[in-house]
Amino acid sequence: MSWLGFYKRVSLLLCLVIVFYPFLKISANLEGDALHNLRSSLQDPNNVLQSWDSTLVNPCTWFHVTCNNENSVIRVDLGNAALSGTLVPLGQLKNLQYLELYSNNISGPIPSDLGNLTNLVSLDLYMNSFSGPIPDALGKLTKLRFLRLNNNSLSGVIPMSLTNIKTLQVLDLSNNRLSGLVPDNGSFSLFTPISFANNLNLCGPVTGKHCPGSPPFSPPPPFVPTFIVPSPGGNDATGAIAGGVAAGAALLFAAPAMAFAWWQRRKPRENFFDVPAEEDPEVHLGQLKRYSLRELQVATDSFSNKNILGRGGFGKVYKGRLVDGTLVAVKRLKEERTPGGELQFQTEVEMISMAVHRNLLRLHGFCMTPTERLLVYPYMANGSVASCLRERLPSEPPLDWPTRKRIALGSARALSYLHDNCDPKIIHRDVKAANILLDEEFEPVVGDFGLAKLMDYKDTHVTTAVRGTIGHIAPEYLSTGKSSEKTDVFGYGIMLLELITGQRAFDLARLANDDDVMLLDWVKSLLKEKKLEMLVDPDLQNNYIESEVEQLIQVALLCTQGSPMDRPKMSEVVRMLEGDGLAEKWEEWQKVEVTNQEVELAAAYRTSEWILDSTDNLHAFELSGPR
Repeated sequence: MSWLGFYKRVSLLLCLVIVFYPFLKISANLEGDALHNLRSSLQDPNNVLQSWDSTLVNPCTWFHVTCNNENSVIRVDLGNAALSGTLVPLGQLKNLQYLELYSNNISGPIPSDLGNLTNLVSLDLYMNSFSGPIPDALGKLTKLRFLRLNNNSLSGVIPMSLTNIKTLQVLDLSNNRLSGLVPDNGSFSLFTPISFANNLNLCGPVTGKHCPGSPPFSPPPPFVPTFIVPSPGGNDATGAIAGGVAAGAALLFAAPAMAFAWWQRRKPRENFFDVPAEEDPEVHLGQLKRYSLRELQVATDSFSNKNILGRGGFGKVYKGRLVDGTLVAVKRLKEERTPGGELQFQTEVEMISMAVHRNLLRLHGFCMTPTERLLVYPYMANGSVASCLRERLPSEPPLDWPTRKRIALGSARALSYLHDNCDPKIIHRDVKAANILLDEEFEPVVGDFGLAKLMDYKDTHVTTAVRGTIGHIAPEYLSTGKSSEKTDVFGYGIMLLELITGQRAFDLARLANDDDVMLLDWVKSLLKEKKLEMLVDPDLQNNYIESEVEQLIQVALLCTQGSPMDRPKMSEVVRMLEGDGLAEKWEEWQKVEVTNQEVELAAAYRTSEWILDSTDNLHAFELSGPR
């Protein structure tokens, strides 16, 4: 390697450090360290924590992690992930509101430092193998509304401190090994005995079981009204008759109220609400059906793991079969719920349902309860473009070149429609091969559009938490958090490169060949070396038209320019793919690239002046700083 080439690489590294230093700080903050420690303490057979890489931008870009607008972690969602191992202290996640670790096989004690997560709203550790006592420190979680520790092996007594949590709406400690008196200062009496069931050594009025060594308890005596009727003039007989009549009349009128109060006490306490299908069979928003939760539970076998089609930053997708036999895909959104958000969510769902295009995934319906947000889509038989490129079975044929061209054009038309024909405009914010689905005829259908807006229905600001996938995120979105239609154009350009190469947008495996981990950089380096044949997916086995590959690469590079102002609109991309205007745009781009290379070369020489000392010896230095 020449000295000039070495200096250029050093200067590039320095520039990257300067540009991305703020994000490196974020990734190395206490929250990132805490989550990375959690990953290290867990066994992950299904690689659901694969994206939890401390060298990446920040924890907010990891799957199963949700952040607020200040890039603070507010949710960790790892339910039903087949994880085992132990739970490490997470007290550094000061803004965490939802910790979802249910239905795994995590063992060991519950860390007492969870009591430092004073913003927690929901703590779901049920259906694991936790043992030891319930930490007394959990009583400090004064904002907690949902505490579910059922179906573990917890032992010891129930801490009295839990009665300090006045906000608790759902408490479930059933199916453990707890013992002793259930504290009752009025708080726990709000919960049904089911909340404490199958703990053989629990006792007290809440459980209905007497505690040895304590005085027996009995229900309060029934209310019997007494009346004192004066006996004027000493007429005892007349007074007694009048008193009897008055008492009888009072009891006659009081009996219905007493019966209703008794029925209310006997009635099981409801912790969940839904719109039953039989009471509300045809609630529609235009042509959009509102499903009941029970209907979708039956369709997906209670959201069974065996029916999971995929999972991502927005939640999990389940395959389902409705009562009439229709196959559907049910997306279960994960996001904190806020009071009053139902109407806004419903409005956004209706807006998305109005976006109708042959290359957009049509929304069939939705389900909305106080605890759930579910979207119902048609089932796509051929999965996603990403799965066809990289996860197909050996017996399945690869995507041929004509199909890939059709995918490129169809998805471009869909994005152009979202940007130019929808009012208000819909920005996708996560365009990638995994979100381009294929129907029975391998026609491309863009999915997950509008979900970014749905998931931010509580916030109308332009700047939101960065959502997207490493390698697909436009640089201006990464640095400012502000998205526009041009961020979609960048993601589309990366998706084109996925179509051509068959590779991932971000892949550490390329380091083994001393290649760039970013697909865009890898493509550019091969183009400079004029190695076009090395770019094309080997699965095509040379069954492609070289000139068409060159044209798609040109469109991809135009779409992935650093400045959003330089990128074409999606309507222009459609025209270029149809053969109109690509040559002119490409010629302009090449002129800009030549200018940029001259600037980079000059900067490399300037950098070398301070890297080299007067004796032309290179100083040894380390790019230090937070991880």
